[in-house]
Amino acid sequence: MEQQFFSNQNQFLTILVIAIALLLFMATAIVLFFYFSRRKIIQTQLEKANLELSYQKELLQATLITQEEERARIAQDLHDAISSKLNVVSLQANLLTDENLTVEDAHKFGNGILKITNTVLESSRKIAHDLLPPTLEKFGLQPALEELIEELEETKRFSIDSEINIPHGLVPSHDELHLFRVVQELFNNAIKHSEATKLKLLCKNENNVLTLHYTDNGKGFNVNQSNEKLGLGMSGIENRTQLLNGALSVVSQPDSGVEIILKIPIMNE
Repeated sequence: MEQQFFSNQNQFLTILVIAIALLLFMATAIVLFFYFSRRKIIQTQLEKANLELSYQKELLQATLITQEEERARIAQDLHDAISSKLNVVSLQANLLTDENLTVEDAHKFGNGILKITNTVLESSRKIAHDLLPPTLEKFGLQPALEELIEELEETKRFSIDSEINIPHGLVPSHDELHLFRVVQELFNNAIKHSEATKLKLLCKNENNVLTLHYTDNGKGFNVNQSNEKLGLGMSGIENRTQLLNGALSVVSQPDSGVEIILKIPIMNE
């Protein structure tokens, strides 16, 4: 009887030890599970943060590059269209101070100065127009885009199909400027790079979403090559899309033209 008692007690202790061991094993497994899960979550969050940081860095770099290119273009325009001509004006003005200057020469130099001055004034107006189009400032986005299309049509290089319906005041003026620059950049790409002959631009508001839809029949490009996108000014368009809280879709491949769709939400005040 005593032997059976000790035998039952040993079995109980064995079961108790096994139960405790299982509990310890399960507890350890749960701790390890949460540890590695938490570690995985932290790693994923770090990777996401690094990607966001990398994207912000690329975005900042692209913005700086765009700004520097714009500054370089303005500097070149000022030099080519104004500085060199003002040097000629200065030279001819100095010649007018010559004591032996004849009346005929004075008229000649005076007419030359007047002609160059008119050219400089026209060039300065054009540069100012490129910096901030007066039509956009006075009448809004739709007239400014229509004017931009008319200017492009005057080159006789493109057949342009356009449909623009953007009521004045639909979007804030600073957003209008971003949208204008996007279209301007698309047209610049068509002129400089695409070799396109047909362009199509649709702009309309549906369900408080402004959609800009551009296509051309040009040579296209590889959308996965960042260097090519940068050279085509696509980084600047992407930057402006971010500022507009919009969504950008770019479909293109070599020899297949370009399709670009930009959608931005309209905030009703």
